[in-house]
Amino acid sequence: MTAVPSDPIADVARTESGARIGAFFDLDGTLVSGFTATSHAGDRIRRRQARAGEVFGVVEAAVRYRLGRMQFERLLVRAAGYLRGETITELNAVGARLFADHITSRIYPHMHEIVRAHQQRGHTVVLCSSALTIHAEPVARFLGIAQVLCNRFELDERGVLTGDIVKPVVWGAQKAATVQDFCTANEVDLTQSFFYADGDEDAALMALVGRPRPVNPRPRLAALAAEHGWPVLRISGPDRTGGRSLRRAAGFGVAVLRAFSTR
Repeated sequence: MTAVPSDPIADVARTESGARIGAFFDLDGTLVSGFTATSHAGDRIRRRQARAGEVFGVVEAAVRYRLGRMQFERLLVRAAGYLRGETITELNAVGARLFADHITSRIYPHMHEIVRAHQQRGHTVVLCSSALTIHAEPVARFLGIAQVLCNRFELDERGVLTGDIVKPVVWGAQKAATVQDFCTANEVDLTQSFFYADGDEDAALMALVGRPRPVNPRPRLAALAAEHGWPVLRISGPDRTGGRSLRRAAGFGVAVLRAFSTR
C-alpha cells in the first residue's frame, strides 16, 4: 500500500493552483467521524416524532442493505418516506440544529486543514456525498465549501416532501458520473484532481481522478488501494472508533435501535 506524502498539506501546497484542479470530499467517515444521519434518527425518536413502525422499518432496511439484499436507493427512499409531509424549511432548521449540537465536534481537524489547503490554492473544492442535503450542507457551510453534490428530497410546489428522492440517486457509479458532469460543466480537470473517501462504494470515482486519496479506508477500499497503489491517508480524530463501529454494525439502523431503547 502506497503511503501518502509525509505532509499531505504540504503536498497540496505544491500542487498547481487554480480552479481547474478539483478537490472532492466524501462526507461520512471522511470529513466527519461516523454516519451523520444517525443524529437525525436519534433526534426524531427522542422527540417522539418516530413511531415504532418507522424505527423497525428503517432498521430492517439498513440491515438488509448491509447484507447486500437491498440497494442503497431503496434504503434512502424508505427513510425519506417516513418524512413525507414535512417541509424542507423545517428539515433544514433541524439539520442546522443537529450540526451545531452533534456534528461539529465530529469533524476531523486534519481533514479541515486539508480542505483549507485546497481553498488556499484556489482549487475547486466540492463536498460530494450520498448523504441528503440536511446532513451535507451544514458541514459544507462550516468548512466554507460552496459546491455540494449530494442526494435531495423530492419536493412539491409548496416545498413539502413527497416521500421520494430526486433521481438519479448519487451513489457508487452514479456518484462518479455526477462528478464527471460537474467537471465538464465547470472546466475542472478530473485527471489532475483529488478525491478523499473511505469506502469501496466510491471506487469508481477513485479510479477516475488523477490523485486518489483513500482516508482511513475500510477493508475493501484498502485492498483496492494496495492493488492500484493509491496513497492512503491515516488520520485520527474525534470518536474514530465509535464512528467506525456504527458503520460496521449497519450504521443507521443500529443507531436507531439504541436511541429507541432509551425512550
